[in-house]
Amino acid sequence: MAGVPATKGNLMRARRSLALAQNGYELMDRKRNILVREMMTQVDNVRRLRDQISEAWSTGYFLLQQANLYSGVIGRVTRQIPVEDGITVTSRSVMGVEVPKVLCEIPENREIPYSLEDSSSMIDEAYLQFQKVKKLTMTLAEVDNTVCRLAHAISTTQKRANALKNIVIPRYQEQIRTMSADLEEKEREEFSRMKVIKAQQERSQQMR
Repeated sequence: MAGVPATKGNLMRARRSLALAQNGYELMDRKRNILVREMMTQVDNVRRLRDQISEAWSTGYFLLQQANLYSGVIGRVTRQIPVEDGITVTSRSVMGVEVPKVLCEIPENREIPYSLEDSSSMIDEAYLQFQKVKKLTMTLAEVDNTVCRLAHAISTTQKRANALKNIVIPRYQEQIRTMSADLEEKEREEFSRMKVIKAQQERSQQMR
């Protein structure tokens, strides 16, 4: 930027560049504020989900212990439960930031996957509780990852906004100030020169 000749064309280009930089900073600042609000909402969700999942795990293990204590067939039951394969991960955009969206296609009326002869009400309760744990775990994974990605995007956006505010914009402002002062000085010099030329011409005409 240093050493740019003080011409009207360069001054106009510098002013356009300054306007673009200021507009870019406003957009970055707006984006950062939206991302911060979204992240704070998700942080609140993380806290809530962690409390819920902690309680759900505690309840699930208690029910599992009780079921095993009364039936003694938990090992055989767990071998009949299939691995969950209905989980898919897509994404959504938050101000251009791709964040995950975890989907699990679990039918509400899914049949209990173990045989009735191994079943009991306590086993059923434990099974249903761990289904709840599974859903909460997927939701927490989605929200936790979203917070991490938003935090990274906020940091990047903040750095870019700071660069525009503290480096690029002041640099253009200084360049415009310097070129404007130089051009004004040139105009004054040109005005003075024209006055001298005009005065010389008038004297020359009077001498004829």
